[in-house]
Amino acid sequence: MPSYDYRCTANDQVVEVRHGIDEEIRNWGELCAAAGIDPGDTPADSPVSKVFRATGAVVGSESLKNPEPPSGGCCGGGMCGL
Repeated sequence: MPSYDYRCTANDQVVEVRHGIDEEIRNWGELCAAAGIDPGDTPADSPVSKVFRATGAVVGSESLKNPEPPSGGCCGGGMCGL
């Protein structure tokens, strides 16, 4: 199940929750229920928005099997100019 970060507009808190891709969390009350946390003094109907974050992994050349391009560039015969 994927995890998502949500930010509450009323208290500026970011909370991470795991839920199905089809589920939608609209307010602080729903977010607190999904995360199993106490809503505190923030009104339950305060809107929340999903925070998008980069999830791609960075691969360094030192971890690649062949970090250098083949001789003649990356294309056969060096036609691409690299």
